[in-house]
Amino acid sequence: MTTTALPFLLPLLPIVLLAVSNVFMTFAWYGHLKFPTAPILIVIFASWGIALVEYFLAVPANRLGHKYYSLAELKTIQEVLTLLVFAGFSVLYMGEKLTLQHGAGFALILGGAYLIFTVPTKAG
Repeated sequence: MTTTALPFLLPLLPIVLLAVSNVFMTFAWYGHLKFPTAPILIVIFASWGIALVEYFLAVPANRLGHKYYSLAELKTIQEVLTLLVFAGFSVLYMGEKLTLQHGAGFALILGGAYLIFTVPTKAG
């Protein structure tokens, strides 16, 4: 990799880190639902451990990302990634179906994301 490619790739790194962190957090929050008979304390501590990994990804992602994106943009990126990861998780891991209503709701959220990125929010 040349150093001329690096400046182009650095703004993408927070997005990649946030995407991976979302996978961990989705499993921390919802993965245990596949095991309804597991004792709640085990579920809580397992989820906590998974969430710790998520924090090791999300915190650096946000710190680096704030160099390139406003807070509103970072949060919007996070929410869009959350929807994408959650949709995949719901279908692929939990075996649930997404409906037209889900698609319409997600489209409205994506419309909001579009607005965030088309209106300047970071000075300078």
